[in-house]
Amino acid sequence: MGWHYRKSIKVGPFRINLSRHGVGHSFGNRRFHIQTTPDGRRHLSVRLPGGLHVTKTLGGGGRKRRYYRY
Repeated sequence: MGWHYRKSIKVGPFRINLSRHGVGHSFGNRRFHIQTTPDGRRHLSVRLPGGLHVTKTLGGGGRKRRYYRY
């Protein structure tokens, strides 16, 4: 069984996300935000009235992680 850790620290419109995979960060508000994951991928997210939620991955990202099960 694997273990997980996640902690978020909010500083104004910025959020720093700590996990066992590294440090990520995000910026924005409820309707629009940009997130960078610990492996370098960037996600743009927009929430529109009526429940519509659109997410787009920007760029290819940094290092690729491979998880193996034994």
